Amino acid sequence: MSRPGYAWPDPDRDYANGAFIPGAADYPGRWAAKAAAFRAALGARAEVDLAYGPVERQRLDLFLPEGVPRGVVVFVHGGYWHLFGKSDWSHLAAGPLAHGFAVAMPGYTLAPAARLSEITAEIARACRFVAGRVAGPMVVTGHSAGGHLAARMGCADLDVPVARVVPISPLAELGPLMATGMNATLRIDAEETAAESPARMGLRPGVSAHVWVGAEERPAFLWQARVLAEEWSCPWTTSPGRHHFDVIDGLEDAGSDLCRVLLAGL
Repeated sequence: MSRPGYAWPDPDRDYANGAFIPGAADYPGRWAAKAAAFRAALGARAEVDLAYGPVERQRLDLFLPEGVPRGVVVFVHGGYWHLFGKSDWSHLAAGPLAHGFAVAMPGYTLAPAARLSEITAEIARACRFVAGRVAGPMVVTGHSAGGHLAARMGCADLDVPVARVVPISPLAELGPLMATGMNATLRIDAEETAAESPARMGLRPGVSAHVWVGAEERPAFLWQARVLAEEWSCPWTTSPGRHHFDVIDGLEDAGSDLCRVLLAGL
């Protein structure tokens, strides 16, 4: 028997994160405040608003470790491709920086001003720009929609100088999103689903991957993570006690399991 008030299937409910996280509305403000404080504390080692292309949101922030970088981590923010910006997440650079890696955080044109395929091309352009600025191996990670974009950087159809991708709570199969209300903004169609779903593409030879997801996330996100890991035959981790909004917190902690997995083999 169905529970009162619950309609199944309901794609919008499947992909609604905030409705199932206590205090969800408070997270964006905390993220932005921590990010601003982090940039201020980093001083000259924070190079902000570097242009990697001619469009307004084609800007990235580059955070440098003390000494010569061992390589670079690129973090791509989430928000279902139509929310947030690069400056909300600066504090997540703390963990990789402590390991001697530079961290780049690109912005990108948000939907509906850009299609997903165009956003993918922007992030690829940002990665190539970063490779020209920081020597050493590049690992690309990202959260939610950013996890999709991180995964795309490892796909066989792209030529991006990436050694490793670690998608966090990624949207790897876009088909279900076509049935959501937010698709009025995203405009995902069958052609774009086929061309932009990492789970339908092979992992590029020479690129390693590990998928990360919170154990307390919506079932749809657990499914998305598992599908990508199975299609790519790569490891995946369900992080105990973590939901969609705090699954990224490990990036702040150099000693976290997430940071260990992020930099494995580099």
